[in-house]
Amino acid sequence: MPKIYDILIIGGGPAGLSAGLYASRSRLSVLVIEKGKFGGQATTTAELENYPGSIENCTGPALTERMKKQAEDFGTEFVKDEVQSVDFSGDIKVVNCLRETYQGKAVIIATGANPKPGGFKNEQNLRGKGVSYCAVCDADFFEGLDVAVVGGGDSAITEAIYLTKFAETVTVI
Repeated sequence: MPKIYDILIIGGGPAGLSAGLYASRSRLSVLVIEKGKFGGQATTTAELENYPGSIENCTGPALTERMKKQAEDFGTEFVKDEVQSVDFSGDIKVVNCLRETYQGKAVIIATGANPKPGGFKNEQNLRGKGVSYCAVCDADFFEGLDVAVVGGGDSAITEAIYLTKFAETVTVI
């Protein structure tokens, strides 16, 4: 008979890791299901200066690895699998993934966000090395520099306006 967890968490980024930690500390059985890297988008952050309690010269991968270990130490279980569907209809919730099916009394959805790539050459290699997807998160790194914002929607303009407080010039492309 398959194990029935108290809580299934879909998403292994900072929110999912935090939820796993708190639930496990409350002596609940917890499984975190993540399709990619545990730590989520934070693992692409080269330097963290704006996360409460982070130490000097802390990287995203280092912080999220500590978060995962802390949750594991309290009993959170982790699996790499990709969710295909969730059945919320019964008392026991069923999460159907590519490899397995998991059951739990409750489901927390902590799927996070993925930035929309700009589609330019070497973009992926330059993430965290000048290419950023969050002005509020990273504006301080661009103090006094000339920067470009790629995009024409409301969010691009909002980010560009915010960057004007830090950058020498801001160009919207």
